[in-house]
Order: sequence, then C-alpha cells, then structure tokens
Amino acid sequence: MKREDLNELLWFLAVANERSFTKAAAKLGTSQSTLSHTIKKLETRMGMRLLTRTTRSVAPTEVGERLMRSLQPHVDQIDADISNLMAMRDKPSGVVRLTVSDHAYESVVWPKLRPALRDYPDIQLEVSIDNGLRNIVEERFDAGVRLGESLDKDMIAVRIGPDWRMVAVGSPDYFARNPIPASPPELVNHSCMNHRHERSGGLYAWEFAKDGRSLRVRVEGQLAFNTSFAMIDAAINGYGVAFVPEDLVAGHITDGRLIQVLDDWSPAFAGYYLYYPSRRQMSPAMSVIVDALRHRSSDRTGM
Repeated sequence: MKREDLNELLWFLAVANERSFTKAAAKLGTSQSTLSHTIKKLETRMGMRLLTRTTRSVAPTEVGERLMRSLQPHVDQIDADISNLMAMRDKPSGVVRLTVSDHAYESVVWPKLRPALRDYPDIQLEVSIDNGLRNIVEERFDAGVRLGESLDKDMIAVRIGPDWRMVAVGSPDYFARNPIPASPPELVNHSCMNHRHERSGGLYAWEFAKDGRSLRVRVEGQLAFNTSFAMIDAAINGYGVAFVPEDLVAGHITDGRLIQVLDDWSPAFAGYYLYYPSRRQMSPAMSVIVDALRHRSSDRTGM
C-alpha cells in the first residue's frame, strides 16, 4: 500500500469518529477543503461512498461502518505500541484525555493538576468540560470524573476529592420579596432555577435529607441552566433560589450577596472519583495524573 493511501484511510477514520469535517480537520492540522478532497479521492479509488454528508452532520455509510471496524483495532494497537515505546523515555509523556464536570474541574481537578503539569512538561492534557455522563470507552477518553454514586461497576475508581454539599441560596433582594423557606416542600412556592441534565434532557430534582428522612423536590421557575455558574449569577441578581455546590458560593454568602437557606436539610455526600476501564493498561502519563489527583486526608481542595 502506498503511503498516501494509508493517509487517506487514517483521515477517513478521523472524520468518521468525529462525525464532522471541521473537527477532524482541526484534529489533523489540515484545512477542511483539503480533507474533503482527500476523502472524495478515497471514495473514487474504492468505487463506493463511505460517508453520508448533510448540511449539519456527517455519518459513515454501511460500507464506511465496516471499514471503520476493520481499521480501528489496528490503529488502536499502533497507538498502544507507540505509548509503550514512549514509556521507555526518561520522563512520562503523551496525551491524557479527561471528561470532567465544570464544578469538578474548578474545585478539584485543575487545582491539583496545575502544579503536577509544571513538573511534567511532556504530558499533554486534553479536558472536555461538560456535565453529562460520558461513555469514556466509546468516546476514547482515558478517564472521567464522577460522583461516587454514579460509577459503573466495571471501572477502577480512585477518590480525588472530599465530601461536599449542595446548598440552596438566594439574594437578599429576593428574600425581601419572598419568605425564607423553613422546609424543602416550601420551595414549590418559590421561583427556583432548574438544572437540566445534558444527556437525558431531564430536570434535576433537588435532594435533601434530615434526621434519616430524605426528600426530592421538583422545583419550578423562570430559568433553567446546565451549569452552576449561570445559576449563581442569576441568584445574585435576584431571579430566585439556586441549588449549587457550597464551595462555589461560600464567598458570596460571606460577603452578603447571597443568603443560604435550609442549611440543616443539606447533608454532605461522597465527593468526586476518577474512573477508568479496569482492562486498560495505565500509561506512565496517566499514572502521574492519577497520583496527582488522588485524595489524601490532608487535602483541602474543594473545601
């Protein structure tokens, strides 16, 4: 096989995996027009259509799917072999891809990895920040960060952060216009900010507990977000009650911009875990990331 033929196959695989010429071109470091021309040349040479293109999406055809299944294991094996060779170098190196929620990134992941990355300049970290539950195997991440209650059984889990709480907060202006709730059920009489799950599309039911009694409250209000930071800004500006991680609003509570309510109904729960497939061999670079993130009793990250 000619070298240019191999490049065409690798470029096809990139487009098929990304489902986008734009994203694949950026990943490959080439222009979208050059990538499109290369794929058309491959399709012409093979005499069959490999990708279905619309104005909004790209997807492999049935033949394209079969070609992907044939190519991917070989490419993965080459990547693994290269990683093993890189492990022979003096310092850990290579790319580590993580999927992390915004709160986990801000409170635990970045504060811990920031000093570690300075010590290992050959490690390249790629972080996807979103609040959905991603399939790290299918989406080719090395690891992800989730709360302990959300972990799959076939994953290795390493605790990376302390226990923390979700708390209900609102501005002084809002509570000057509305009574402070004495119990979670009273929130149904308030304008509350909903949190929409990215993957399922459903709205999060606020979770409370006290004296062995647990409550889940479905709230209503004018606003819904998929990130805590937008909720906090809206709460500060008097749009209603938000239910957000305590560490993100501690400063606003101290300076009086927000008032915390239902404190005795907001128990702590298990913090974040780094998780990754048990069957995957850990690279030296990944070992550095795991060790840097590992929770220790002396850690104050996220508190």
